[in-house]
Amino acid sequence: MRVFDAVLVSGDEVLADTAHARLERVLGAAVKRLHGVAGTRRAYRLCAEMVEREQFFLADGDFFIDPSFDPGAVEPLGEGVPVRVWRSVNPVTSLSCGYGGLKLVRRSALREMDQGKEVDVLAALPGRAEFCVGVAGVTRLGRSAFHVWKAGFRECAMLAAGTTFGLSTDAVRERLEAWRASRDGEYAAFAASGARDGVCFARQAAQTPRLLERLDDPMWLRDRFARTHCPGTGEVRA
Repeated sequence: MRVFDAVLVSGDEVLADTAHARLERVLGAAVKRLHGVAGTRRAYRLCAEMVEREQFFLADGDFFIDPSFDPGAVEPLGEGVPVRVWRSVNPVTSLSCGYGGLKLVRRSALREMDQGKEVDVLAALPGRAEFCVGVAGVTRLGRSAFHVWKAGFRECAMLAAGTTFGLSTDAVRERLEAWRASRDGEYAAFAASGARDGVCFARQAAQTPRLLERLDDPMWLRDRFARTHCPGTGEVRA
């Protein structure tokens, strides 16, 4: 059986400890963890220095791997493929895509990653990313209004800006509409608000592309959330 290293990258995800323990249990091996590093690009580069094998699994702190996922059936990456992405189910939209999904990535590809400022880290890798049809788990967005809003804002901003995670134009449209139509759940209003705000932000970024860098700035996102919602009420501003 081919064995791969694994790293989980976490920030402020409230269930990251549980996600990490579950990943170790399903993969059947120790999973290294990188915590509290700001910036996806910087965090992924550091992950490349934490592993010993050329190809390794990479997961985010809110990704909960499916217990039925079989790491022993995973084939190594083919020639010229820097990363393979399995889909993750979004509990807000009930749809699945590569955003937040499990990755098998080359250490060398992360080291050689384009020095640009693209938010889509996968697009900065040398070669062509491979997207799997299969679902490897679910993304648990957190237990607060901010975390749900942030998930909607970031995903919809990136989708609207052209980061499609291997999806067709129709599939991207479907996901944007699903986010904006959020009605059910304790934080549904925040999910819909984040989606609408993210699409508007992407339109602004079309004129000033460097704005997209803010999607990777935790402090800016928290400030944006605070300014978008009425202080102390938890209500979404119109």
